[in-house]
Amino acid sequence: MPETARRTADVPTHRYGNRPTMKDVAARAGVGLKTVSRVVNGESGVTQETERRVQEAIDALGFRRNDSARVLRKGRTASIGLVLEDLADPFYGPLSRAVEEVARAHGALLINGSSAEDPDREQELALALCARRVDGLVIIPAGDDHRYLEPEVRAGVATVFVDRPAGRIDADVVLSDNFGGARDGVAHLIAHGHRRIGFVGDMPRIHTAAERLRGYRTAMEDAGITVEGSWMSLGVTDPTRVRRATEEMLSGPDAVTAIFTGNNRVTVTAIRVIAERARPVALVGFDDIELADLLQPGLTVVAQDSAALGRTAAERLFRQLDGTLLAPERIELPTRLIARGSGELPPAN
Repeated sequence: MPETARRTADVPTHRYGNRPTMKDVAARAGVGLKTVSRVVNGESGVTQETERRVQEAIDALGFRRNDSARVLRKGRTASIGLVLEDLADPFYGPLSRAVEEVARAHGALLINGSSAEDPDREQELALALCARRVDGLVIIPAGDDHRYLEPEVRAGVATVFVDRPAGRIDADVVLSDNFGGARDGVAHLIAHGHRRIGFVGDMPRIHTAAERLRGYRTAMEDAGITVEGSWMSLGVTDPTRVRRATEEMLSGPDAVTAIFTGNNRVTVTAIRVIAERARPVALVGFDDIELADLLQPGLTVVAQDSAALGRTAAERLFRQLDGTLLAPERIELPTRLIARGSGELPPAN
């Protein structure tokens, strides 16, 4: 029999989805299961020649160690779950990467998914991750009632919320200073002569949207400015809704001269609307966006550090897992006003 044919015959034929086992490796190498186990797990008690034969069999079969049974025996799966709002939102890219880097430094795998701002989907995803025995969860909550996690927390699943607090349970949370950042952004517009300032934000039931609205109203109140109802619009960040709200604020004899936008998706639509108008309109957005410095004028923003949010949350998660944290804490990270030109435009009239 030709050598190539003989090699092919030595390799068990597996249908798609049937992975080679340690039994297959042992048969090919001509050793016992215990010997294969020792080689796979880096244990002593195997001669150099036997280890070489086992390793050749592993390579030929494409065998991979089954970590599931191994980690379950140890009580840990060396994996954590991350529940995001929207994987497509650029705000969550650096946050997810930061969580992954911390997990990797602790020898853990990150599994993530998106709730699509749906509380039911958030719960389904979080519990599905728990069913797969992740050691911990980092959650950007869509809902406002997280009592469904109480049995999981009691069972030892470490849990940290990020960007928004948990609802109806006591848990670690890492936030940006949404109130202070919005107040500073609106105060910046006031300092440049604006009195009629519009606010376009996300749905008011969302913690970040409510806090940014509160910051807007506080800055206006501190300046002695009475806010007209037509100057505020909160709702879904769908471009159609945001465009309509922005156009209405910029129309009529009492149109606003400046706009503060509540997040990056709202800001992008507002930029498009303003670009279509002959009259300059000052703009400050909450969240930085890509290419903001290349716009004319450059976009003034209240920037939050999404990577720091993710890193801080993940570090607290692993401190929970190693037993060094006791009582849950609320951590609030500062924001930063970046003036690039759009927020420094004076009122047009």
